[in-house]
Amino acid sequence: MSKENQSIKTGEYETALTRTGKGAPVLFLHGSGPGATGMSNWTLASQELVEEYDLLIPDLIGYGASSHPRTPPGGIRQWMRLWIDQMCNLLDQLQLDRVHLVGNSLGGAIALNLLMEAPHRFGKVLLMGPAGSPIRLTPELDRIWGFYDDPTPAVMKNHMRWFAHDESFIAQRIDDVARMRLAAAMQPEVRASYEWLFPAPRQRHLDDLIVPSSALRRISNEVLIVHGRDDSVVPYENSTYLLNHLPYAQLHVIGRCNHWTQIEKAEIFHALLRNFFG
Repeated sequence: MSKENQSIKTGEYETALTRTGKGAPVLFLHGSGPGATGMSNWTLASQELVEEYDLLIPDLIGYGASSHPRTPPGGIRQWMRLWIDQMCNLLDQLQLDRVHLVGNSLGGAIALNLLMEAPHRFGKVLLMGPAGSPIRLTPELDRIWGFYDDPTPAVMKNHMRWFAHDESFIAQRIDDVARMRLAAAMQPEVRASYEWLFPAPRQRHLDDLIVPSSALRRISNEVLIVHGRDDSVVPYENSTYLLNHLPYAQLHVIGRCNHWTQIEKAEIFHALLRNFFG
């Protein structure tokens, strides 16, 4: 199945989109790591799920090949407004009234905000290691968001290790992966956007991502939350909070798994997605 890379006008910004597969459309939202893109998070999904789903894998504004604001939008809430509008405009441009939704980490918080504002645009929703609830800033996430304090190959390599419970599955490729992520992260526009996004002190960014509990209780979409039990970046207690506040939620916790569920436990993740979306 071929992949189509597009640049689509979404409001005043351009969105880089990889589209592949056939079937029910599913929108995949990536996480916040330095050098992250849609395809860096969802490469395995783009290979495994193409016979069943029309996969929509964009880069968020401020990431990858999508537009980068020329001036800082402000705090994370102002960035969230850009991302919500970006995704709704993207669906409009693709003439898709309703899609399933998958959100990883920061993408999980964006997914919850989309459900708060435009629940009719989305069917079932899978959240993986999501932000969006009251959680503490872990030392790992503080270092990841502060990557540009010391942007070296060694630091990037350590970050890749922190995403996995057992790095043996990537041990043969970790140097190559770290080099690719570092090259992407050091593009001037990518660096500028990231430094605007996550300046210290960083707990405030997590606090600004919180979706109010009264809003969570009003979300009527079915939600599957998948979380690694050993997640050192976003602790799985975050997902138990969401389970207790989302009325139509279920939670699947995976042992011996860190923050890279869709990569470290790809077979389990894809099986859960297929079973949930149908």
